Amino acid sequence: MGLKELEQKAAQIRLGTLEALHRSGQGYVGSCMSVVEVLVSLYYGRLFGNKSVMRYDPKMPGAKDQDYLILSKGHAVPVQYAILADLGFFDKSELDFLGKPGAMLKSRPSSKVPGITASMLSYGHGLSVALGLALALKMDRKMQKVFAVLGDGELVSGQVWEAAMMASKYRLNNLVAFVDNNKVQSGHSLTVDNLQSKFDSFGWQVIQVTDGHDFDQILNAVQKANTVTRKPVCIWCHTIVGKGVEFAERKPSYQSATLSDNEMSAIIPKLKEIYEQYAAKIG
Repeated sequence: MGLKELEQKAAQIRLGTLEALHRSGQGYVGSCMSVVEVLVSLYYGRLFGNKSVMRYDPKMPGAKDQDYLILSKGHAVPVQYAILADLGFFDKSELDFLGKPGAMLKSRPSSKVPGITASMLSYGHGLSVALGLALALKMDRKMQKVFAVLGDGELVSGQVWEAAMMASKYRLNNLVAFVDNNKVQSGHSLTVDNLQSKFDSFGWQVIQVTDGHDFDQILNAVQKANTVTRKPVCIWCHTIVGKGVEFAERKPSYQSATLSDNEMSAIIPKLKEIYEQYAAKIG
């Protein structure tokens, strides 16, 4: 997909995510919106030579030679569900039952869902899971990559840094971690910018993305990450909580909130208009 197609897809995924969250009556609207472009880049993005950012097959999830994605920022999984449904990993009707008792789609990542690599419940565990996968692939001399998407808030967990040290020790250049730095955690402002240098001091290659909603910047960062040898890579994305929902942007109160009926009525037509404008430009 080109940049215009990716922007159109981001608008579509935002729509699907917000509608699913609203029907469920639960979720983290602000936190989900900040990570949309990162996840859309991973699933739909193309690099130089028309190479896919991440290799996967909706018809054979988990098959050999596919890459892995660990969503350590588990409360943003509705975005990943919207993407997986769009790609055909499961029927879109499943989104209607997000978080409901007995539903396939839980409020946190579940490995029982086609396309989800690992279940995530506690914060700070995702990088450890990604580390184990990346190390196993290296030991088996396999070429797959492991992508991990972390929230900035979980970087206060010691387990994240234990995993970071181990990844550096084994020089896992097949491991790429994205940090969604929206600077908000559980309704409170959080400043973790100083932790960028910690990844560097732990032996990681740190690549800055000053606008984590700019597809060109994200894809260029992935392209650079693919050239790194003998080091794991951290792509540090500066993002905006509530991105794409005008009245929620940069507001900590929307980090773990759901939208009211009136708020949905205000934002859905705008997102549909954006989607249709991009569709017209592409067409």
